[in-house]
Amino acid sequence: MPSGSIPRRLVLVLGLLFAANFLNYIDRGNLSIAAPILQQELGISPQKLGLLLSAFFWTYALLQPVAGWVVDRFDVAYVLAAGFLTWSAATAATGMVHAYATLFAVRLALGIGESVAYPSYARIIARGVSESRRGIANAVVGAGILLGPGFGIFAGGNLISKFGWRPFFVVLGLGSMVWLPMWLAAMPREPRQPAPPAPTSPAAGAITLRQFLSLRAAWGACGGHFAHNYFSYFMITWLPYYLERECGFSPYRMARVGALAYLLAAVACTSAGWLADRWIEDGGDSNFIRKFCLGGGLAASAMFLFGAAFAGRAASPAMLVLATAVFGVTSSHVFVAAQTLAGPQAAGRWTGMQNFAGNLAGPVAPALTGFLFQRTGNFTAAFAVTSAILLFGTFCWCVVLKRIEPVDWEARRPGALASRDN
Repeated sequence: MPSGSIPRRLVLVLGLLFAANFLNYIDRGNLSIAAPILQQELGISPQKLGLLLSAFFWTYALLQPVAGWVVDRFDVAYVLAAGFLTWSAATAATGMVHAYATLFAVRLALGIGESVAYPSYARIIARGVSESRRGIANAVVGAGILLGPGFGIFAGGNLISKFGWRPFFVVLGLGSMVWLPMWLAAMPREPRQPAPPAPTSPAAGAITLRQFLSLRAAWGACGGHFAHNYFSYFMITWLPYYLERECGFSPYRMARVGALAYLLAAVACTSAGWLADRWIEDGGDSNFIRKFCLGGGLAASAMFLFGAAFAGRAASPAMLVLATAVFGVTSSHVFVAAQTLAGPQAAGRWTGMQNFAGNLAGPVAPALTGFLFQRTGNFTAAFAVTSAILLFGTFCWCVVLKRIEPVDWEARRPGALASRDN
């Protein structure tokens, strides 16, 4: 394929992947919109609420390496369809249960379904899009990370205030399933492959955990991804609660401020992806440009979030909007790094392992925030901790990860001479 183009047949596929990611992030973040009502209905403490908000991430994170193996082993299009059906059904079921334990179990099921999403996206993009166009391709899909929560806060905040939280979950889960027939009609068809080569060949995609952990690049990408996800899940799970309880916003005003933050982030995400690709095509250094987006976005988010910790109730929402907006610059490139480092044959498994490390932030961020809020009575400590983690992520992307370039898997086969470390 020409290095400067995305195949026409893949444009519709990218649109459907964006839609899947959009719904994915509404589903994983929608419980936080109902959190104030849910806390009162179930009579639970902030710490217990934090555990419930983190339940999804337990199964989601733990199953990432397994999901990566499944995606590289079986037809990725059908794997994604099965996962989508599972997570949509779990969303609908959320609105039908009444006990804390049952709700916790449904959120675990949601994590199981969504675990295949990003390894699937990575394999499809790595196989179909050249490296010079992966910035915009990943930005289109990644915009769903930002528009999904934004739409969820906007629509959910308004609908829940009028109709209650249970109908919102049921309609969202069942309505999402219209995506499935469209995907089955347009999904990429993988040609039948010959028998796979011997499992000793990493070049064929058989990455082992030991091989992955031996790479400096893997540690840098995992640390940077963890910081990226920590901020994302901190905002998804606690932003509505903070705006209503700490800033005194009505659900109506909370919905609009939250939606604005994520809309600006989505614009930043797609713009950064497109501009980075154009810069590379004009002769810019790919490694520098990708790192500039990855590390620069996190550093700017840390600055604004730290400012929000001490800005007071009047200015804090504006600082949070800015922190979320510049975060979109990083979101456009997290999976570009994984796809470039791994190469097409290993993209699913690398993404699964990197996404496992990144999504360890899922159980930690909501629960730790709930703990800090309960102990201190405010969000200052939680904002400060998140800012420090963002700076750690900047260090990982820019220093620990030396270069964003393909791993020489052939040189790492058993018996091969050691190559220079990535």
